This record gives sequence, structure tokens and C-alpha cells, in this order.
Amino acid sequence: MSEMDFLIENIQHLPAIVESEESIQDKFAATFIEFMELSHLYESAIEIVKTYLNNLAGEFNVKFQRNPIHNIESRLKSAESIVGKLQKKGLPITPDSARRNLLDLAGIRVTCYYISDIYAIADMLRRRDDFEIIKQKDYIKNPKPSGYRSYHMIVNVPVHLSTRKHYAPVEIQIRTIAMDFWASLEHQLKYKTSAALTPEISEELRDCAERIAETDIQMQKLMMEISQL
Repeated sequence: MSEMDFLIENIQHLPAIVESEESIQDKFAATFIEFMELSHLYESAIEIVKTYLNNLAGEFNVKFQRNPIHNIESRLKSAESIVGKLQKKGLPITPDSARRNLLDLAGIRVTCYYISDIYAIADMLRRRDDFEIIKQKDYIKNPKPSGYRSYHMIVNVPVHLSTRKHYAPVEIQIRTIAMDFWASLEHQLKYKTSAALTPEISEELRDCAERIAETDIQMQKLMMEISQL
């Protein structure tokens, strides 16, 4: 099903009174355009953050002959995901409702080599004066009960379009390669089956997370020792 077909199928949830087939078609077209404009806004915000991160990586290479960023991935929620989330929350299915109520439409995952790199990048994002930090959560110092570790930020990013400046929130997850390894496998195991994980399996996953965290700390120490040689 295309984006247009999906929006048409769900458009009846929009609060409006329709009087003719022509007005219905106009409404479909207008809503589709609004969702496309919303997607473009958030795609632009993602590109702004990615460009900044790539510039930082290049600067680190020049200054320190080391790039703290291993990989950058991004994602933008589809119209289907947006509609589903709005429905689940009992909210109007409109682009404006999505902008006002959903903070995870755009996401970036930054994978680093060392724990210190995570905090360095987070600090540089905080210090950029045109980025507004909406929310931060340190799941490294305070892991989730599952064992999950990562540093989360939601950053309001200015996007200059033809008419005026808009802001779009981008969710940024910063983690080490080791943290990403565990999170990816844990996600795959958790969603491979519809059944809930047993307490024993959950405990084993937490134990794996702890061992991986210890390795992260050890690698950090080794890097610091080698850098002093």
C-alpha cells in the first residue's frame, strides 16, 4: 500500500464535515500534501544534524587523527507508523497533531568507539547555540532494567524553508559499538516471538549487558593508557 492509499484509508478519522465527493478528494489531496511537507521538514532536520556530526568527525580527524564516530544511521517514521501512533494515543490524525504530540518522528543513531566519545558528542550537541535540547536521558549511568545502555537526546532543530524558519525535534541515540551490539541482538530476540521473555532469559540478557559494559570500560582504559605512551 502506498503512502497516499494509506492516508486515504485513514482519512475518515479527521474531524471535518464533508458535503460532496469533490470536497472529499480535495481533503485527501490537501492532507497528503501536508504529510509530505511534514516528512520533508523532518528529513531536513535529520540532514542538518547529520551534517553537523560529520563535520565534527572531520574536525576530530584533523586535530587528533582519530574519528570518535563509527557510524551514523537515521530513520523517519512512515505515514503508517505516524497514523498508528496517533490512533493508539487517541489523538487526531493530522500532521499538526503529529508535530505537537510526537517527538520521535525523526531519529538518528550515532555509534561511537568509546564511552568518552559519547559524552563528548553529547556535549558538543548541547553547546550548539541554535539547537534547543528538549530532553536528555543517560541510560549509561542509569541503565534500563533490561540492561539497555545508551545516551538519548531530543534536540529541536531549526530548518530554514522558503517562507520561514521551522523547528523539528530529532531524537538522537548515542552509544558505543558494544552497546549497539547488545541492543540490536536484544531487540531481535525480543521481537522474534510474540511470547513474553521468561524471567530466566531476561536475567541472562541483563548478565550479557553487564559483561559487555565491563568490556566497554576496559577498552576505554586501554585507549587512555595507549594515548599516554
